[in-house]
Amino acid sequence: MSRNRKILITFALLLSNAMAGLDATIVNTALPAIVSDLHGIQYMGWIVAIFLLGMAVATPLWSKFGERKGNKCAYITATTVFAVGALFQGLASNITWFIIARGIMGLGAGGMSTIPFIIYAQLFENLKRRAQVIGITSASFSTASIIGPLFGGWIVDTFSWHWVFYINLPLALVSVAIVAAFFKSTRERNHQPVDYQGSALMVLGLVSILVGIQLLGTQPIGWTIGLVLIGLALLGWMHRVENRVTDPIVPNRLFQNSKLVIDLIIFAFLWGAFVAFNIYVPMWAQGIMGLSALIGGMTQIPGSIANFIGSELAPSVQPKIGRYWVLALGTLTFLITFIGMSWVAQTASYTFLLVMGAFNGFGIGVCFTTLQVAVQSDVAVNDVPIATSFAYLVRILSQTFMSSIYGVILSKALAAGVQANHGRITMGMLNKLSNSQTASGLPQHLLPAMRTILYQGMHNIMVMALILVLVIVVLIGGLLGRQHKAALLAKRQRKAV
Repeated sequence: MSRNRKILITFALLLSNAMAGLDATIVNTALPAIVSDLHGIQYMGWIVAIFLLGMAVATPLWSKFGERKGNKCAYITATTVFAVGALFQGLASNITWFIIARGIMGLGAGGMSTIPFIIYAQLFENLKRRAQVIGITSASFSTASIIGPLFGGWIVDTFSWHWVFYINLPLALVSVAIVAAFFKSTRERNHQPVDYQGSALMVLGLVSILVGIQLLGTQPIGWTIGLVLIGLALLGWMHRVENRVTDPIVPNRLFQNSKLVIDLIIFAFLWGAFVAFNIYVPMWAQGIMGLSALIGGMTQIPGSIANFIGSELAPSVQPKIGRYWVLALGTLTFLITFIGMSWVAQTASYTFLLVMGAFNGFGIGVCFTTLQVAVQSDVAVNDVPIATSFAYLVRILSQTFMSSIYGVILSKALAAGVQANHGRITMGMLNKLSNSQTASGLPQHLLPAMRTILYQGMHNIMVMALILVLVIVVLIGGLLGRQHKAALLAKRQRKAV
């Protein structure tokens, strides 16, 4: 395939990342208008959960679809499903219609976000070049995530919330048209029987676990424990089924690959920490510092820039110092971020948040690029599609689980603060605090106390994220120590010879 054709296809696939990045933030901007218009404020949690649920259950299925029908067909189909979901969300006249359409959009997003990385493995066999492309992909997602709140606010104010979803349609059309016209895959197709039983058990198991996680903090803990146990039992059943079929949906051999398992563990813990900063630092700026939503969203800009730098730096440095030293570098910047966010006082400056955002973005850029390439290089060529999609699934599960944990941590801190103030401050008042427009109507003499309560919740969240990063510090330290011992042993053996 010619260089120009590869560039054109890569551009088309980057549009899918732009759509995913926009949707990740633009919907949050439009949510107040959506739930007000559709009378669905009590279903806000499900608007987020149904999208993640659709992505999670569909991600491994899309990779198998690509093996049988070709990645070109898989990408076009997934992006079309995503666009159809966006269209029906824009047309929604009630909250039930909207949530169902959001789930359809999530199903498409599961393939639209993962198939491009499988195609990159086909287009760029050189690992350094592939890492550079993945770095650009990561940066495009981050950039779109920054534009999302600004663009979404303008669309809602100028037109209506419906156009937040219609904007995906021309992007999807251009992307699909380019891939359909210029991408030619010569990979041999998979003609093995479809693992229907394993697929059904995986979907039911993941749905049970994710629904259980979403109920955390809103329903009795028994519901969460029960659903998670049912989900784990179904996945255990799936594990036994996968040993018997010729082409399992998730081959058990993946879990016997120690390098891949380590990649996935690092992915899960770092992604769980990363979402703490992305979700709660804009709220920190608005609720604790009293800044506008626009200025709060701008805390993510240094991270986007640093993400791009880290993504481009990692491929050039890795051949010189090795994978785990590169991951150590990225993890160190995460460590600086969350040590800073855990120790900083309530009086922290806006500049401090920007600097911490840069460290956080650099860390995710270095680690994501390195781990994404590692996942693909640590498995056999035939397992690249399922390993890529499974790594994405691990990140979704980590994001969902830790988002729920952080929500519980914040809720408990707010409830404790309300109780300690003996009725002077209510939960309703704290809800208004994070929005600068509604915060102006709160009693001015109570604002310092309310901000202290919110700060305590934010502090506890950052401590939790720091613990996740420390686990990875210990893991990578052990890996580097083992690597050093192996190098010393090999040196002694060469001298003995």
